[in-house]
Amino acid sequence: MAQIGRPGLSAAKKDELWARFKGGESFTAIGRALGTHVGSVYGVVRAHGGIAPPVRRRTAGSLTHQEREVISRSLAAGESIQATARALNRAPSTISREIVRNGGPDRYRALDAEAGAWQRAKRPKPSRLAINTPLQRLVAAKLRTKWSPEQIAGWLVSTYPEDATMQVSHETIYRSLYVQARGALKRELTAHLRTRRPLRRSKRATKAGQTRGQIVDAVSIADRPPCIEDRAVPGHWEGDLLSGAKNSHIATLVERKSRYVHLVRVNGKDTTTVVTALIREVTRLPAGLMASLTWDRGLEMAQHHRFAIATDVAVYFCDPQSPWQRGTNENTNGLLRQYFPDGTDLSSYTQRDLDRIAKQLNTRPRKTLGFRTPAAVLAEAVAPTG
Repeated sequence: MAQIGRPGLSAAKKDELWARFKGGESFTAIGRALGTHVGSVYGVVRAHGGIAPPVRRRTAGSLTHQEREVISRSLAAGESIQATARALNRAPSTISREIVRNGGPDRYRALDAEAGAWQRAKRPKPSRLAINTPLQRLVAAKLRTKWSPEQIAGWLVSTYPEDATMQVSHETIYRSLYVQARGALKRELTAHLRTRRPLRRSKRATKAGQTRGQIVDAVSIADRPPCIEDRAVPGHWEGDLLSGAKNSHIATLVERKSRYVHLVRVNGKDTTTVVTALIREVTRLPAGLMASLTWDRGLEMAQHHRFAIATDVAVYFCDPQSPWQRGTNENTNGLLRQYFPDGTDLSSYTQRDLDRIAKQLNTRPRKTLGFRTPAAVLAEAVAPTG
C-alpha cells in the first residue's frame, strides 16, 4: 500500500498540520510553519479528502503497550497464562485471547501486537450511507441533480420524518464523498457540488500569506475605459480557457461588439504555454484589431505583462468569482460546447480545425446582432469611413 502523504512528516507534525488546516490556514502558511514543502502538506490533506482522520484512542480496559511487554517476557520465560494474568491483575481469558490473536505463544511479539491493536482501532465505523443501499442511491441521485448535501439532508428529514434510517446529516454526506475509505459515495459525485473542490476546506480557510492564485500587478476591470463597457467601438476582447478531457484546453477570444470568435490551440494550462500561444495567434490578427483583452483571475495569464508588451494589448482582470463580468465570453463558451461536448479531448484538434470551427460560428446569424453574423458586424465596424 502506498504511504499516506509524503515521507518526513512525523505524527506530531501531522497533528499540528490538521490543527492549522482546520483553523483555516493555507497550505503555504502551514508548510512554512512546519518547515516542510507545501506539496507535503497538500499530500497529507488530499489523501483524507480534507477531513482530519479521527484521533485514535484506547478503549477503556484495553491492554497497554507495557502490559504486552509483560506478556511477551512471560511467554519467553515459560510462565503460565494464569501467572501472567495475576501479575497484570487481568482475567486469564483476556491474556489468552491476546496471545491467540497475535500469532500464539511462539510468535507473539509485543511490538507487533501493539501495532495490530492500533490498526484495528483505526477502522472507521460503517456510516449509515454505507449500510443503507436505498438511502445511498437516493443521496447519489440528488447529488447528480446538483442538490447540495445540506439541501439533501433537510429534504430527507421533511420527506421521511418518521423513518430515521432514511435520514442522514450533510456532514456524513461530505465525509462519504471525500473520505473514500467509508465506501458509500463515489468521488466523481463531487463534480456535481457547487464548488467542485477535490477536498473539504475549513470554513475559516484563508489565502493569507499565499501567493498562489493571485495575479501580480493585475489591472482591475473597474479601471477599464467606458468605451469598452458600452461596446461603442470594436477591438476590445474577452478571453478564457475552455477545458476538456485529459487536462486539455482551448483559449477562446471573443470581440465584445461583434461577438467575433477566435480559437487558440494551447498545449497546456501553465502561463508560459498559454501566453506564448496567445501572442502567436493575436499577432496573426490585422493590426489594431485587438486593443484590450479582459480575462478572469486564472493563473494562465500570470505573464500578462509579457503578453501586453509583445502584442501592445491592454489586459484587464475580472473580480474573483465574477464570470458575469465576461458575459460575452461565457455565452460563447456555451455555444462552443455544441462542437466540444463535455468530456472531449481538446488536444486532438489542430489550429486549422479550430479556425474552421471559429469560421462556422462567425458566419452564423446571431439573435443579439439582429440576426446578422459576427463576421459581417466586425467587417462593418472596422471598415474605413469616408
